Amino acid sequence: MKYLALTAALFALSPASFAADSTAEVKGTQCYAGKYDAYIDASLNWYKDLTELTTEQYPELEEVSQWFLQGRINHFELNRAAVHYYLNKDTSKVATEQPVEAWLKLEQSDIKELAQRDDELGKVASTTFQDRQTKPHNQNYELRSAFADLLSHPKQIDKALSRYNDSIAQLEAIDCN
Repeated sequence: MKYLALTAALFALSPASFAADSTAEVKGTQCYAGKYDAYIDASLNWYKDLTELTTEQYPELEEVSQWFLQGRINHFELNRAAVHYYLNKDTSKVATEQPVEAWLKLEQSDIKELAQRDDELGKVASTTFQDRQTKPHNQNYELRSAFADLLSHPKQIDKALSRYNDSIAQLEAIDCN
């Protein structure tokens, strides 16, 4: 009788423990996705601020700045989509034990493979893959020189850099374990 009662208790508790494990896993995945989203948003805001500061100082670089920013947007949105996908399908591809900027390592061959997919991730990967195959903008060197000049004067970028650093500090404080 004791054996029967113990067996019944184990069967009664097992679904609850599986459900709790599943719920914790979903919450963990959502937390990691949210943390990575915060990293992507902080990075995109930094690049937006950087290009705005650059075009304020170098208005002739407006077009190349927008070209550069769009490339950054495409790159980071691919990473966002890939992390979300891999967190749900293959967590071994997302190194959440690393600092957030190192969670995902996509090589060109990975992006090319993802670009063959017939879904939203494939579409975003295809855009990024095409970006990397195209010839650089003819003012790319001038833009990089303007960035170097701007970054060598910390007071000019202080507000944008502080905003980025504050965002990164906030997301680093998120504990998903």
